[in-house]
Amino acid sequence: MTAELVRGQNHPVSRSRVEIRVSAGTPVLALASLADEQGRLAGTGVLAHPGARTLPGVHAPADLADRHTFAVDLDAVAADVHRVGVLLVLPPGGPVRFGAVPASYVAVAAPDCGGEIAGYTLTGLDAETAVIALELYRRQGAWKVRAVGQGYSDGLGALLADGGMPAPAARELAAAALRAAAPAKEADATLAALPSLVGDLRAPQTAERAAAPAPEPRDPTPASGVPYAGTPGPAPAGDGSPPTISYTHPRRRRTSSEPPEPAPAAAAAAEPGQPPRPVAGDAAGWSMDERLYNQVWGMFEDLARTVAAYRSAVEFADSRMDRELDDALSDPRHRIGGSGNAARDTARARREELVAQAQAVLDRDLAQLIAESEVVEPALPASYARWDNPVWHGHRTPEEGPLALRLGDLHLPERPDLRIPMLVRVPLERGLWIDNGRTGSEAAMAMDTDRLRRAAMDMAVAHAVRLLAVHPADRFSVHVIDAAGAGAASLAPLVRAGVLAAPPAAGAAGVSRTLAELTRRVDLVQMALKAGAPEDLPPDVDTAEQLLIVHDFPHGFDDRAVTQLRYLADEGAAVGVHLLMVADRDEASAYGPLLDPLWRSLMRLSPVPDNHLADPWVHHAWTFEPDLPPQGSQVLGQALDRVAEARRTTRP
Repeated sequence: MTAELVRGQNHPVSRSRVEIRVSAGTPVLALASLADEQGRLAGTGVLAHPGARTLPGVHAPADLADRHTFAVDLDAVAADVHRVGVLLVLPPGGPVRFGAVPASYVAVAAPDCGGEIAGYTLTGLDAETAVIALELYRRQGAWKVRAVGQGYSDGLGALLADGGMPAPAARELAAAALRAAAPAKEADATLAALPSLVGDLRAPQTAERAAAPAPEPRDPTPASGVPYAGTPGPAPAGDGSPPTISYTHPRRRRTSSEPPEPAPAAAAAAEPGQPPRPVAGDAAGWSMDERLYNQVWGMFEDLARTVAAYRSAVEFADSRMDRELDDALSDPRHRIGGSGNAARDTARARREELVAQAQAVLDRDLAQLIAESEVVEPALPASYARWDNPVWHGHRTPEEGPLALRLGDLHLPERPDLRIPMLVRVPLERGLWIDNGRTGSEAAMAMDTDRLRRAAMDMAVAHAVRLLAVHPADRFSVHVIDAAGAGAASLAPLVRAGVLAAPPAAGAAGVSRTLAELTRRVDLVQMALKAGAPEDLPPDVDTAEQLLIVHDFPHGFDDRAVTQLRYLADEGAAVGVHLLMVADRDEASAYGPLLDPLWRSLMRLSPVPDNHLADPWVHHAWTFEPDLPPQGSQVLGQALDRVAEARRTTRP
């Protein structure tokens, strides 16, 4: 069975001989890079390309094509090589960015039987022209595959330079690879295009630093959101089956032509030598919402890195103690008398000392992050805030749409009470999938089926209410497909408030009608945009952002309805039709691989705590917890009442 990876997720590779298969939506140049344990590209023999196809253990494809196969023998890879990267580069004369072509798919497969071990669809790319698709890497003597999806808008040269290669060497190697891949009749065009394809190495920039819930920073032109979530993409996690937190780093792209408002200065330290007291909005941005978003992103990164440093220090202390114990046992002098015991006690004492030092540093950093969280959480706007935040008591329907949306909280086992908001940019670039299957996690298996399904639908309704509440009254519509009516109890607040675009669709006829209406909307808006006349849409087309909640898929769906749903998942987000699935993938197993692209295109969330997400830097497995209103709270009803009132007052 193929492991369907998301950005940042990893999976064991149990075979030494594998194939890496690339299926791209356009002809691309496919390369392989060899890096050391720190990911550095050192020396000249680090890139397998059409001009030098074979490196120890790796054989790269020869030409530009939309399909490629790499042959990899992991036993033959040099001992100092710890990472084998698969790189995809757009050629000259073709598309100018990966965001303009269908998403590429990369898989690691067994060459003998042909079965795929793991696969990854590169979603969420935009301005990138070169991308690290995935990498095979060594860990504790074993090989794994990780979905990377890290792109560079400045080309292959910038990618190589970011891997530690000197800029002149990176530029020269990138130019050689592109020349070797170009057919002879296109050589002149290739050479002319090299400056833009290789990139300006004086200041290489990544277009995306990893994973992702991730949300793309919003441009002044029509936005596209998430990952991220990343967006926040949820990105690289343990060896489970995580969606990844896949933020694009918000500091890498401007959202306005105007200079940013300065961040507030931190208050002076209470005592000399103490860190400054944290201040809400202490980050760059063009508005308070953007500064808070960037600050949350910074807290997420700080927590990931400080925990990584602690874990690395403990691992080093353990390995050092093991080495010293081995030395003590192998020394014949320690076998007589008590010197062996003394050597072992000394090794253990050193280990405890190193761990204590690392713990002290971790405690210091965690205390600072907790202090920052305590001032940031109360300052968050409604779209970022928990449901128990007092901001909801005075919230009114806004005049502008939000920058991002909170999906839940993230935390690590070193400090479970330190919660980082999981934010995704809006409009959503990627649909959401709330997994109500019992096989998704240990916590899900511990719940009975009815409770789990109710929790998943309650979570979907909470997201819908938040989206309605933080958008202008006439700028967001919600549709519901509940073919069997099993979600009626959870949907009751939405129905009672009268804020749905239509009553929940029931039965096969209701499913077909709702999908037909939304498919027609997508078609008409696409045609209007291509014609340059978005204002000429028929009067019955709702131009507001649309959210479709689908409950208990595939109940009530025939083959045509399944095809329409896949179409909405692929094409809808770009024209304002977003998908929120509440489903158990196992129940749709009868469709086989037909639906694999659908599940891959959605960000998977869990209605119960589950460590299925990962960060883009060090690939921790983060525990995700959904954000739901407190038991007995009336906050959802109050928010819906305000939405309904705002709609009544804005109607002509």
